[in-house]
Amino acid sequence: MTEHCQAALKYARQHKTDFLDGLKQLVAIPSISTNPENKADMLRAAEWVATRLEALGIEKVAVMPTAGHPVVYGEWLGAPGKPTMLVYGHYDVQPPDPLELWQTAPFEPSEVGENLFGRGASDMKGQVMASLSALESVMQTGNLPINVKFLIEGEEEIGSPSLGAWIAENKDLLKSDFCLNPDAGMLGKEYPTITYGLRGLVYFELRVSGPDHDLHSGMAGGVVHNPAQALAELIAAMHNVDGRVTLPGFYDSVRALGAEERAAFARLPETEADYLAMTGVPALWGEPEYIPAERTGARPTLEINGMISGFTGKGQKTVLPAWAMAKISCRLVPDQNPEAVYEQLKRFLTEKAPQTIRWELEKLSGAPASISDLNQPAVKALESALETVWGVRPFFRREGGSIPVVGQMQTILGIESVLTGFGLPDDNLHAPNEKVHLPTWYRGIEALIHFIFNL
Repeated sequence: MTEHCQAALKYARQHKTDFLDGLKQLVAIPSISTNPENKADMLRAAEWVATRLEALGIEKVAVMPTAGHPVVYGEWLGAPGKPTMLVYGHYDVQPPDPLELWQTAPFEPSEVGENLFGRGASDMKGQVMASLSALESVMQTGNLPINVKFLIEGEEEIGSPSLGAWIAENKDLLKSDFCLNPDAGMLGKEYPTITYGLRGLVYFELRVSGPDHDLHSGMAGGVVHNPAQALAELIAAMHNVDGRVTLPGFYDSVRALGAEERAAFARLPETEADYLAMTGVPALWGEPEYIPAERTGARPTLEINGMISGFTGKGQKTVLPAWAMAKISCRLVPDQNPEAVYEQLKRFLTEKAPQTIRWELEKLSGAPASISDLNQPAVKALESALETVWGVRPFFRREGGSIPVVGQMQTILGIESVLTGFGLPDDNLHAPNEKVHLPTWYRGIEALIHFIFNL
């Protein structure tokens, strides 16, 4: 360990209170990207991040407009010939609803025991601030041994609709060797984790209609195919009894899991009992030839996200509804194409839908899966850093969720992302009482300091 690294670690330990105060300030800003009434708060959060970067000594800091909420950019290129790291983050958060379930005010960050509670404390303001705190520790004790750029966006929680175009327009500005993306998390507070794969996503709205208006169920029942029933029958046919998706061609391009990768999945400290405890279900479901971690990380899915039809109010109304609607999403794995899955679902409906109803299918969004090279130098640097701090070899996993920017980095900028983070499974992301475990957060800052020097 170099003297500079030792000095940076000492600085981080001496400034824990300052780092936490900064996180509290950022969490206190209600930067809810989906709510138009929070537009001013979004700008305030972006400007807060920009001011923080300037205080670190980052140059060319700018709050840059997009078609939606702004991106915060900055750079420090004072290490010629050394790697350039692009740090990704987002300053927007999910709405705090339902408010009545919060035990503390969502935008009044509160320390309770070892945790800091507040919306965004973990996802992802806590991770952004861990990165900035690590960089501050290095920069306040000497020169950065690498170059660094920043892309902190404000639309991740609404699917980053403006980011792809902004990245394409600023391709030269963002030129880097790799991206550090701390928007993933850990399997547990003693299980440092590197995420190397993310599932993609394609989202649909399926609308089924029959009669041209709602009908009296006594007069029409038995002669008119109820659209709600027809939709339920179609949805039921989208899986077989083993949980496999039945869309024609759905698995044709799915990349098989090799023996080495299956061994890595088997090493993960996630058991069936953990999934049962986490979900509250009486029993697990899905493809029996794959363990739960493989089903959620490396296998594609089709899920029904919502359904509506007919009378759903209090009391009763004997109606045969004119239409029924379902929201459907597919999580995709490497080599699956969102547009191809759209065509597969259309073919399924063409083949399976009865003549008694009409159907319309709309694709609302789509992004491919991403998978990173585990042999890239930045991954090796992070692996060593996490092991140094936690004392155990980190776990490598493929995440079931989607982070569209990772694929955009690959396709637009041609760079890989190193995915990590210091949030825990019980941090209540997107739910009431979101929190970050502070001892783990402080360890994460130290790991990122080691990572910078390992590079």
